[in-house]
Amino acid sequence: MTIASDLSEQGFPLPPEPDLTPAEVVKRAESIAPTLVKRQAETEQRTYYAEDTHQAFSDAGFYRILVPRRYGGYEFDIETFFRVVMALARGCPSTGWMYCLGASHALVAATFFGERAQAELFRTGEFIAPTTVVPSGSAEQDGNGDWIVSGSWPYSSGAPYSTHSIHHTLVFPSPEEPPLPMMFVAPRQTYRVLDDWGQELGLKGTGSQTVTFQNARIPSYFAVPGMHLSEAQVTESTPGRALHGNPQYGGGPLGFMMLESAALAVGMAQGALDAYGELMRSRTTLLPPVRGRAEDVDYQFWYGEAAGLIDTAEAAVSGAARRWRELAEKGPAWTTREADLRITGVCRHAIKLAWRAVESYLFPTAGSSSVRHGERIERVWRDMSMQHTHAGLSVLVPTVATRELALTRFTSAEENP
Repeated sequence: MTIASDLSEQGFPLPPEPDLTPAEVVKRAESIAPTLVKRQAETEQRTYYAEDTHQAFSDAGFYRILVPRRYGGYEFDIETFFRVVMALARGCPSTGWMYCLGASHALVAATFFGERAQAELFRTGEFIAPTTVVPSGSAEQDGNGDWIVSGSWPYSSGAPYSTHSIHHTLVFPSPEEPPLPMMFVAPRQTYRVLDDWGQELGLKGTGSQTVTFQNARIPSYFAVPGMHLSEAQVTESTPGRALHGNPQYGGGPLGFMMLESAALAVGMAQGALDAYGELMRSRTTLLPPVRGRAEDVDYQFWYGEAAGLIDTAEAAVSGAARRWRELAEKGPAWTTREADLRITGVCRHAIKLAWRAVESYLFPTAGSSSVRHGERIERVWRDMSMQHTHAGLSVLVPTVATRELALTRFTSAEENP
């Protein structure tokens, strides 16, 4: 049965291309990626990718990959989504980052919010929402149970073309009780996007502007009090799993977030390897006997080592994404905190492998003229360096999450299934 007939029989709206396949959407990303390479500088200068690129992504169906079918999305699996992310990041790291951290959160919205909220969130069939996990701002309930939100949330990657945004704040159940985290989703008309991005070391074109609210009214069904995304538990099922009957809307949230970062790191490193390969074909060695780099044993070694590290990182990401899906398919009880942390650990080491390929082999041996400002390898080095300043990657995952894995394993009352 085709997707089109399956949807029409259930009474759901059809997406623009009802018979689009995962293979075709990946092929489209791989075709678009080379066109992004020559636009890297303008993307950094603008601080986000161009309007015509945004339109091309929309036309290709990229913003519907993870949107549920009942709302006109394609509901493809996460492996398909991350293959698209890797392809785009390979062409332009900033573009891939901005796309990923906007479009990926359709899965978050479809997992943790109820049917009433989702009917509004996905009413156009496309969903782009930057998501931050550091609690900020303030939220107070009005007399009707809705929330009045004020504050600023920086590093909101994907904000320029966002349809919504997802953030965290702290709420106070009572004066005597400690504050609780709350995740909320906000429609585009409730917040402003500040023009405050682009002066950082790298990832200058990721559209990671600050999102700010001033007494914005957030309906109660757009908020999940007591929830922090990186610590959310899904072993008792989720609203999305029940609503859509698709286990991927009940997978581990921390592992999914780390898959985002790992897929981006692999794509960026692949782009650096592409640029290094061009140098292998076009440049010669510096010392006699002067020969083409592709004929030199040292350059052959450096290229081969980098390629092996990047291929290993890609295989790790693909395997972790498949494992994430398989655990979700087995049932809620299988997506334990320990399982989520193990996938997180795989992703952390995949990022380290991709970084090692660039930092240890490609960047230092490309030659000074090839790492001048604006050169492709130099840009990847800057962007991956900037990725390593991300608090989640530099602090949370290698320390807190790593220790928590051991604690979860050895202090659990029951063995995992």
